[in-house]
Amino acid sequence: MAHTNKGRVSRFADFAEAYAAMTSAGDFPASFTETIAESRLSIIDDPTRDPMPDPELARGCVEDLTAQIFRLLAGTRMESFGQPIAWGIVNSLYYVAKRSKRQEDDAAAELGEMVRVFDPSEVYQSRMEELQQRCQSLAEARAALETMCNHAANVYFVETGKPFNTIKGSRTGTGLTASQIEGFDYLKAREAEHNAKHYPARPAVLVSGGGDWEDADMIFRRLDMVRARIPHMILFTGKRFKGAEQISTCWAHERGVPIVGFSLNKRGSNDYRAAYRRNEVWNRLDEIVEAMIFQQSKVQEDLARLLRARDVPLHIFRLAEQNNGTGPSDLAALRAEEQRRKLA
Repeated sequence: MAHTNKGRVSRFADFAEAYAAMTSAGDFPASFTETIAESRLSIIDDPTRDPMPDPELARGCVEDLTAQIFRLLAGTRMESFGQPIAWGIVNSLYYVAKRSKRQEDDAAAELGEMVRVFDPSEVYQSRMEELQQRCQSLAEARAALETMCNHAANVYFVETGKPFNTIKGSRTGTGLTASQIEGFDYLKAREAEHNAKHYPARPAVLVSGGGDWEDADMIFRRLDMVRARIPHMILFTGKRFKGAEQISTCWAHERGVPIVGFSLNKRGSNDYRAAYRRNEVWNRLDEIVEAMIFQQSKVQEDLARLLRARDVPLHIFRLAEQNNGTGPSDLAALRAEEQRRKLA
């Protein structure tokens, strides 16, 4: 269920405009701008003056790749395959962007080593300039790939009502020679960009538990109230793909709130303590200023105990409170009714 007013249109003619507003990553022109005169993505490539792809063509291509699979399969016996296929398309873009970032990391590490060992020779200067060019070229390509991935993820969210989540990893919608000074500047800018993306300096609101929670309106209302008090918040979750944490992730995606998902760090297939260790990690994070804990298991009781001891404000949600106090729906009955409608 998508809880947003952006998608509501009174006339069918307005649909295309609303769809574009809901899906656009917003920064295609900036991400597809040539930042250097010549690009060089690897040591075996010759420098090229070829332009970057057209940003609007890139936007349209990514949208078609992701959205048209739903049009193709809608109303057919294969309709249920639309979501996993579209997820695979977004995930492919994510992994290509991630690989380009690793290449950028490797080039930056090599550049860092050269920066630390000064050599006045011409060979050294040439190698420094080549490495700097490659780092800047990879950063340019990575920015474009990340924007394409973010746009595809937005389309996926609008089509399915669920935000795109990776299986693992972060999703993330820069007396010395002149060459050495520029190298230092690049490494400093790149480190600052990396830290801003992965370690946002903001107060965090933690959401945990509620694997069987279904009342999305209740969660949206409460998170909106919290955000009104903490406008620059980020959202911490246990990275569950259902229930309260999934609903909270949808809320954050629609509101533009950064999300940090903490996966379980299991030490074996029968590591039942992993969730408790994650609680201990959360308890050590001073940036958590509020927590929403949903009834689920002893793990949530342990988390509430730890945070309460630190005087972190808690919102405790019990299953019986959802759906205006009527409790959870009879899911088996709902599925049976849905099946009867399909057969009718």
